[in-house]
Amino acid sequence: MLPTFSAARTMPTTCVVGILWGDEGKGKVIDYLAADTDYVVRFGGGHNAGHTLVLPPSVAGEGKLVLHLVPSGIVHPHTVNVIGNGVVVDPIHLCKEVEMLRERGIDVELGRNLLVSERAHVILEAHRRQDQWGEAVRGNGRIGTTGRGIGPAYSDRCARVGLRVGDLCRPDSLRAALGALAEQKNALFKPAGLEPLNVEEMFAALREAGEALQPGIVDAGAALRQARLDGRRVLLEGAQGCLLDVEHGTYPFVTSSHASTGGAFSGTGMPPHAMKTIGIVKAYATRVGEGPFPTELHDETGDAIRKAGNEYGSTTGRPRRCGWFDAVAVRYSGAVSGVDELVLTCFDVMRGFPLRMATSYKLSDGSTTTDLPAFDLDGVVPQFEELPGFEEDICHIRSFDALPQSARDYVAAIEHHTGLRVGTISVGPGRDQIIRRHQS
Repeated sequence: MLPTFSAARTMPTTCVVGILWGDEGKGKVIDYLAADTDYVVRFGGGHNAGHTLVLPPSVAGEGKLVLHLVPSGIVHPHTVNVIGNGVVVDPIHLCKEVEMLRERGIDVELGRNLLVSERAHVILEAHRRQDQWGEAVRGNGRIGTTGRGIGPAYSDRCARVGLRVGDLCRPDSLRAALGALAEQKNALFKPAGLEPLNVEEMFAALREAGEALQPGIVDAGAALRQARLDGRRVLLEGAQGCLLDVEHGTYPFVTSSHASTGGAFSGTGMPPHAMKTIGIVKAYATRVGEGPFPTELHDETGDAIRKAGNEYGSTTGRPRRCGWFDAVAVRYSGAVSGVDELVLTCFDVMRGFPLRMATSYKLSDGSTTTDLPAFDLDGVVPQFEELPGFEEDICHIRSFDALPQSARDYVAAIEHHTGLRVGTISVGPGRDQIIRRHQS
């Protein structure tokens, strides 16, 4: 038997990943798990990802809280929150996020409960300009990035010309590196009609941010390896979702990092070891930006799901594309990431809708597959199974057996078609709106 969601609370290392294209509700799950966790570690992505928490009145920072770089465990006073080396960090944005948290009454102290890896790469003004220009010239082939410089920062990391967070604490080498980078970027920007980079302005802004962040800039990998040796409970926090993974996602409409568990170790500096992996998936499917989406709805039902689920990007505010649950894609992502069990979120949103899921795809040659194709995904025709919906308000329910029979049947169908146990169900945005399923 697969272990339950609650069993993860006693395991040394747990990894939380999104299963489809992100926006699955990872923030709430991480907030829940962080109550019994010592370290919460973000291992990839940048401030293009937004994790949303809804905190009760009894907690500092009460109400809706959206985090972009700071790990979701920051609302728990006992946790150490780590931005790992796999993250690309906009230091100016990070300083603003820390200040926002403090204004909300949340205790943030760099060096104590917030650490930043000195090996994490830095997002610069050059990367933002390059990102926005690149999307503009792609025209109809645009990827749908947030324009925040994520992809170009990762590109410079691979090209070995990037700056790392530790460089912010070394003024002489920082200035020299910025000068070399500006010379290279300006040679590209000038023909494109982009404003040239001003080295002194960049240097001044980065130095100010570096001085503010310096107490928390550490060898995060060493700290995490020691924490594991000490038997500390570590929670690894992914960004985006498996189908946006640069290797395993719907390429080229992906992010520039490893959003599956493939980035969990390289993005933290921890050695490979056994860990519990929890996959987060909605009771329906959503996607922001461009790219194939087999079960997408282009009708009033899709609009109604978007409205019911308030499906607008937490980072950009863009309306999310909505569609039916895709068991083919979930099964694939679960296998890629080694998911032990699923957390099903936004189940309450499905009130009043039919419960449909894609169980296979019909290909252009007429054959049918239950595997996710690497190419021509936009040409598949999903084959659906439909179950009766439910009309009851389930937001107050805390027991699986108290759910309407049709809701329980839907969960059973998800388990059957994905091969993954649904260990926990979220029936609302609040911390306590959780149904835990226990093994008999």
